Amino acid sequence: MDRRTDPHEKTRLEALRALKRVEDESETITGSTFVRMAQRAKGHFGAADKDQNDPVEVLGTRIGRIAGALFAIGLIIYLFVTYL
Repeated sequence: MDRRTDPHEKTRLEALRALKRVEDESETITGSTFVRMAQRAKGHFGAADKDQNDPVEVLGTRIGRIAGALFAIGLIIYLFVTYL
């Protein structure tokens, strides 16, 4: 029996193609989600939503957002350490 006409080989090749397609699609979805979240965080901490012509507002927003994030991280660490 020729390998190309073997029904098991045909089924195996179809399954491999389907798995490859699923892997490619899931990688694209996961990758694009991560990139989108990173871009949102960059824009948020970079004060992209503020008027870029007002440097004081942009700088104040950046400082406030970074300080808030550091405070939240510090609070989480403090609560975790005191819980132990």
